[in-house]
Amino acid sequence: MMPVMTNQDFTALGAPDLVYVREILAKDVINDIEDIDVELAPDQVLYALHGADGERLAVMLDRETAFAAAQAHDMAPVSVH
Repeated sequence: MMPVMTNQDFTALGAPDLVYVREILAKDVINDIEDIDVELAPDQVLYALHGADGERLAVMLDRETAFAAAQAHDMAPVSVH
């Protein structure tokens, strides 16, 4: 089992505001999204912004917007594959 890094672990590394962006499929989150004005296909690729503890913070339509949103909120985004 892989160890889980907490926010405190990231803080100790000097990166308290580190977040990660990863691809997800719309069908995996469509029931969790409220007040959406966009039609999403179940297999559409979206980009989720996650906190250091793995909590999903936001879902964006494209990677650039996810990175921009993180930076606008003084977070340091990184990609995961």
